[in-house]
Amino acid sequence: MARQKSIIKLDGTIGGITFYKSKDGYLAREKGGVSAERIKNDPTFQRTRENGSEFGRAGNSGKVLRNAVRPLLLRASDSRMVSRLTKEMVKVIQMDQTNPRGARNVIDGEAILLDGFDFNINGKLGNTLFAPKTVDITRTSGLCQVNIPAFTPTVMIAAPGGTTHFKIVTAAAAVDFENGVFETQMNESPVQAWNETATDEFILDNELTPNSPHPIFLFLGVEFFQEVNGEKYPLKNGAFNALSIVKVDTPV
Repeated sequence: MARQKSIIKLDGTIGGITFYKSKDGYLAREKGGVSAERIKNDPTFQRTRENGSEFGRAGNSGKVLRNAVRPLLLRASDSRMVSRLTKEMVKVIQMDQTNPRGARNVIDGEAILLDGFDFNINGKLGNTLFAPKTVDITRTSGLCQVNIPAFTPTVMIAAPGGTTHFKIVTAAAAVDFENGVFETQMNESPVQAWNETATDEFILDNELTPNSPHPIFLFLGVEFFQEVNGEKYPLKNGAFNALSIVKVDTPV
């Protein structure tokens, strides 16, 4: 892969070289490679087929997880979030010690590896919210809780320029990766002024069906607003909103 540095940018194939535009700019690469038919049937490419199968499964699993909290992701994600999440899903699948290579999956893998995943690289939760917090998932009752003691916003929240208000958002999702379905509950705090006045304690509960047989994910985020003439608008279209997986509980 090479970068196009000419003033005139090309798109298409010339003399066996393919020119195209990507998120990384205008690139060029040599056309060619092994045929799809050979990859599909040649024993030499058995490992390639296995890796491809698991990569596809990782992509599908990531999509299910994203759909579970899509309303929050619309306000807190970066342009490379999908590829970053797929990469982490591959790691989860590779930890499956039950199924043979090529058939490994998230269920038998280590979903707990997703704990700490930030959906917006431009607004990481760890660089945004510094207030102490307690997060807990009780599978038997289905209660997923985030508890944040009272704190001073300007001290414990690193807000982007222009911020006047914020709110805390949470979600809990029990995800059935095998069938591509999920159960999600969301909760959020009232919109709070970002100033030097201490908040009340935040207790945000999300209740799922008790004794779910599926992995449960607990999400926590911060959204920022700017008040103009009495109206509160999402700050910079949520470019710096934070959202992260703060706890994962897998069935025994």
